[in-house]
Amino acid sequence: MTVYPGCVIGRNAIIHSGAVIGADGFGMARESDGSWIKIPQIGRVVIGDDVEIGANTTIDRGALGDTVIEDGVKLDNQIQIGHNVRIGAHTAMAGCVGVAGSARIGSRCTFGGAAMILGHLTIADDVNISSATLVTKSITQPGTYTGAMPFEPHREWMKNAARLRHLEDMATRIRQLEARFALWESKN
Repeated sequence: MTVYPGCVIGRNAIIHSGAVIGADGFGMARESDGSWIKIPQIGRVVIGDDVEIGANTTIDRGALGDTVIEDGVKLDNQIQIGHNVRIGAHTAMAGCVGVAGSARIGSRCTFGGAAMILGHLTIADDVNISSATLVTKSITQPGTYTGAMPFEPHREWMKNAARLRHLEDMATRIRQLEARFALWESKN
């Protein structure tokens, strides 16, 4: 385990082998010539009491403010927590979850393995995210959310993904056809 200077770790925390607490976040700005310049990451990581952090999990320090892991949070192995993230008390995340920078996650949430949360989003308290779900917008209501599609050969997956975009329109057209058919049957 590696804990960078300035980080705060609460009482009864368990941090497993290979975890990195307080490394720089991915703070980069693009220059006019297309190159990247590193933005100093001067915040800290603040970890509450009774937190468990799994093996090879990384928690980036904040850019200006702090990355905060509140009391009772349980993080499995190989999780990435980006800079300036805040995770509410008693939230649990399974292996390989990724949380991009500046996301705000409520208390008592659960995240299935390999779920991904984009940056700058807010997740309400008591939200459950299913495995492999990509969260692309804020969630304001408690509940369970799922967004994974099972794998299949790429060509079929692409066709089905395209059809999903038109599902509501197709359902409307089917209802209209059924109504027209019912009217036709009643006349014959």
